[in-house]
Amino acid sequence: VQLQASGGGLVHAGGSLTVSCAASGSIYSTKEMGWYRQAPGKQRELVASISASKEKNYAESAKGRFTISRDNAKNMVYLEMSSLEPEDTAVYYCNAHIQTHPREEWNPYWGPGTLVTVSS
Repeated sequence: VQLQASGGGLVHAGGSLTVSCAASGSIYSTKEMGWYRQAPGKQRELVASISASKEKNYAESAKGRFTISRDNAKNMVYLEMSSLEPEDTAVYYCNAHIQTHPREEWNPYWGPGTLVTVSS
């Protein structure tokens, strides 16, 4: 199983950006998917998560500005970010809990991350 994120880049403060993540490989079922971020010198933190039934959870810093969504048929998760601030600058990692066989447990998988830089 592999997760590959894309869509990061440089954006001015107040701008918008969408990052995407595709899960591929031997996937039987995908449960919760999410986005985390890690800014320089800081710990990785949850930004938003979405269940298989599309229930969403957001960090306080993301509420009202970011929207998480998923396409279950494509095993993809998206994070639409608006009103971006320099404090949002970080490497954004996608995460997915995946079952590769119906008799196996769901395991967490991580993508390599995509850098989002917000200039002031």
